[in-house]
This record gives sequence, structure tokens and C-alpha cells, in this order.
Amino acid sequence: MTAEGRLDRLRPSAARLARFAGRTLRGEWHAIVVDPVRQLARRGLSGLLLAFVAALGVIFFHDIAQHPTGAVWVTRLGGVKADLPLWLSLLRTPVSLYVPALDLPVWAGITQLFLAFALAELALGRSRTLVVAYATTLAGTLVARLMIAVGPGWGGLGLPAACGQVLDTGPSAAVVGLFTYLSVIRRAPVVFTLTGGSMVWESVAVPNLAGREHLIAVGSAVVLGLLRGRRDRLRTLGRSLLPAPSGRPAPAAPTASPVLSKPASAPVPVPAPAHPAGGRTGKTAMTSLER
Repeated sequence: MTAEGRLDRLRPSAARLARFAGRTLRGEWHAIVVDPVRQLARRGLSGLLLAFVAALGVIFFHDIAQHPTGAVWVTRLGGVKADLPLWLSLLRTPVSLYVPALDLPVWAGITQLFLAFALAELALGRSRTLVVAYATTLAGTLVARLMIAVGPGWGGLGLPAACGQVLDTGPSAAVVGLFTYLSVIRRAPVVFTLTGGSMVWESVAVPNLAGREHLIAVGSAVVLGLLRGRRDRLRTLGRSLLPAPSGRPAPAAPTASPVLSKPASAPVPVPAPAHPAGGRTGKTAMTSLER
């Protein structure tokens, strides 16, 4: 087959691939950028409340941590380590979202944080944004503790005990989780590839505690995104598995049969009472005799 024949056979496939890529990019642009911008125009700056709170919280804790006394209090309030008791780690986890990570630049992290919370709040709402951000962060923290408890080995899943001394703070897991969740529910493969692919590359290039937690955040966000549209279906399935109530239905009221029903009888006339012997007739006869 000549080269021109091969090109003629490849042109339809290339055209279909180009049309598919164009539709995908256009839909992703509208889902990730255009729709949130419309929500921002409708709601105003109030739609960015979580983004401003998150960015200002990181700036606040970063400034406090520059002083020795402030650094001690920041560690006491939001410093999470795997060797801490579980209840203390759970208590500090919400605050640890605003404590800057040690190995990441603050201002670059603030930009990513603001963008992730802004897009998520405009697209998902405040409550769901908080749930996804906290759930992905908490999943990374708990699974990292499990990996350290397992120890090195286990096919590369375990971590050495020295990782338990590493300060585990920063909003990076929440940022990765929000971007991944948005890409799953809005069907944005480009954003998903950039988010998940970068986390995989980070975990391979730098196999540390943060990389493992980012991968866990991606996985938990994927699971939450897949379960979002199936909530009603799972609720119906759960109700079907529950035993039926034992209460007996109330008996229905009896209804009259049209065959056995009797027509209403006509009223019977009451006979007039008979006049007594000493009534008006007898009196009249006596009066005629007297005459």
C-alpha cells in the first residue's frame, strides 16, 4: 500500500480524534471555568468565602510561626505527627489545614489553595467543599499512620518508623482532593490527568510521606466522586435489605353489596283513631230525641 493510501485511511480516524478532543476540551472548559464564573457573577464575592478564609488562615499561621513563641503555639494547635495519640491527631487535623507545609513555598501554595477552594465552593457549595476537603485530608493522615505501623516492606506500601516524626501539616491534600473530586463529577479528564498524574510522579520521584498522602487523597476523592450520583440508589438498596415492619394493616370498612341491598320501603299511613261511643255522633242523636 502506498503512502497516500495509508494517509487516506488515517484521515478519518484523525478527524474523529480531533473532534472528540475538541468536544472534550470545550465541555471541560465550560464545566470547570465557565460555570463557576457564572456562579461568581450571580453570587458575588460571598461565593468565595471559603477561599478567602483558607488563604487568610494560611497567611495568619505563617506569620505567627515566624516567632519562637508563635511557632510553639502553631505546633500545639495544628502540628500533626504519626507518633502522636490518635485522638490528639484528630483534634489537630482541622487546624493543620491552615498550617503551611515545611517543604512547599507558602505563596505558591496559597495560590493553589485559593483556586481550589474557589472553584469547589462555586461548583459544589460550602458544605460539600468542606466535607471533601476534610475527608481527603483525614484519609491521608489515617492511612499514613497505618503505613508507618506496618513498617517498611509489604511491596513498598509500608513506611519506616522515622516518618512518624515528620510534621504532617498543610492544605496540599485538601487541594489535591478538591481538584480530583471536581474532575470526576464534572468529567474533566485533563484536570484529572494533571492532578493525579502529578501526584503519581511526585510519589515516584520523591517517595516521602507527603507523596503517599497525596495519592491517598486522590484515591479517596475518586471514591467520593463515584459515590455522589449513587447516593439515592444506595439508600434504596439499604431500605430493601431492611426487614419489613410487623404491623398488620387495618381492616377495611365493609361496603354494602348492590345485590343484597334492599330498596327503601314507602312510609305506611297511620290509621285515624276510632271515635268513642260517647263522642260527637252520640251527642247529636241524643239531642234529636230530646227535641
